[in-house]
Amino acid sequence: MDITTIVSEEYVQFPPETPVSKLAGAFEDPSVTGVVVYGDTFEGVVTRRQLAGSHHQPNEKLASLVWHVPRLTPDEDVRKVAQLMIDADSQFLPVFEGEELVGVVTADDVLEAVLPYLDAATVAEAASTDLVTVDPASSFGEALHVFREHRIAHLPVVEDDTAVGILSLYDVTDFTVRSGDQSQGGDGGGTDSFGGDISASSGRTHGGFGAREGELERVLDLPVRDMMVSPVRTISPEETLDVAVERMFDIGGSSLVVTDDGSPHGIVTKTDVLDSLTWEAGGNRAVQVYGVDLVGDTSYDDIVAMVENFDEKDGGMRVLDAKVHLHEHDEKLRGTPLLLARIRLHTDRGLYIASGEGYGASHALNEARDALERQIRDRKTKGKSKKHPDEAFWEKRFGWMLEAEP
Repeated sequence: MDITTIVSEEYVQFPPETPVSKLAGAFEDPSVTGVVVYGDTFEGVVTRRQLAGSHHQPNEKLASLVWHVPRLTPDEDVRKVAQLMIDADSQFLPVFEGEELVGVVTADDVLEAVLPYLDAATVAEAASTDLVTVDPASSFGEALHVFREHRIAHLPVVEDDTAVGILSLYDVTDFTVRSGDQSQGGDGGGTDSFGGDISASSGRTHGGFGAREGELERVLDLPVRDMMVSPVRTISPEETLDVAVERMFDIGGSSLVVTDDGSPHGIVTKTDVLDSLTWEAGGNRAVQVYGVDLVGDTSYDDIVAMVENFDEKDGGMRVLDAKVHLHEHDEKLRGTPLLLARIRLHTDRGLYIASGEGYGASHALNEARDALERQIRDRKTKGKSKKHPDEAFWEKRFGWMLEAEP
């Protein structure tokens, strides 16, 4: 299945000299997940994640936020597109015919196209169970630190083993570009952490415990309960992925908290569902490296050996497959680029994800490896992966992807 029918010609485009404040205004429309930056030529894209990642002055130029992402062609396979979105950390990719920009594809476009086939896998198989949370009394500044340290976009707020709210990285978009003299909060209006509308009739509230006047320092001191979205949208681990995606679409959301007997057990996001499209048929272990041209001071064989070492980290845990993503930043040290390494391990005891940064691939991979080892040591979950080994499952799961177009 290729992406020809899901390429959208409707997208927001700005020149590189556009101020960030105008970009924030564009993102007030919940249907806008990213914008194209185009000067004399295509520069790149900016998504909500780039905007929300750190504080920006309202007059800062858009060129400073540009994210260089892969270019797609209309005949690109949807499974490859899912891989590229994960690799580029962007759910918004441009589509070109030759040198001409002809449209964009979003994660929602991909998920809507494959929705009829997602009933072959469960939430338990795709969800992240190494749940990172904060309590309602935590400050907004502390929450930002958690977002950046763990490189996540959704942060459940838990009190007494109950999910009472959720904070999204996209909640912070309006705070990262404003001067801090605007009062917000206290009612149910505006947009939620999923980018959806909140109204009094929706039964959901956004903040409501205090105003938001003051400088940025004041905002950072606000408790999370003032900014979280409540109630939390949840799903059980036994539900299938098509149900999860439809529920996210219904609420205009990008994540659901997975609950087990009423307690938060994990989280499933659109990225997790995209990743399920890249699972290796048959469950055979494969080590896939994206950004292989950045390997540099190490080798593919070294990366495979590193993955194999995880088999003995948790009393016989078995790695089913692994994905290693390398992304280059602009920063360099003595000519060596700063790299981001992200490792995703599918094991018979669940999914592990960790990232690390370093100068050169070896340094970045070692940082990510150390973070994974800490996760494995700390993991309390004893459940086995429920991935099906039988041929019928994999035929249903991937057969449609292998069929030739009529």
